[in-house]
Amino acid sequence: MARKSRPMKKLAVRDVTFFRIANRRGIAAIAKNNLTEGRTVYQAYSRLVKACRRSGYELPIRAADELPGV
Repeated sequence: MARKSRPMKKLAVRDVTFFRIANRRGIAAIAKNNLTEGRTVYQAYSRLVKACRRSGYELPIRAADELPGV
C-alpha cells in the first residue's frame, strides 16, 4: 500500500541559522528542530535540506555562493 504524500511546507533560507561550533571544526545549520553539521556552510545546508524534507519541510536548493558566509 502506497503512503499518501502531504504537501510540504515551504521554508526560506532566512529561516536557517548558521553558526560555528565551539571546540569543533566546522559549521552547524539549524531550522525547525533539525540540526546538521558540515565542514562548510554549503555542506551543512545541503544536509539540512534532506533532514527538513524528512520532517515535511521544503528548503530551496542553493549554490554555495548564494549562501551566507559565517
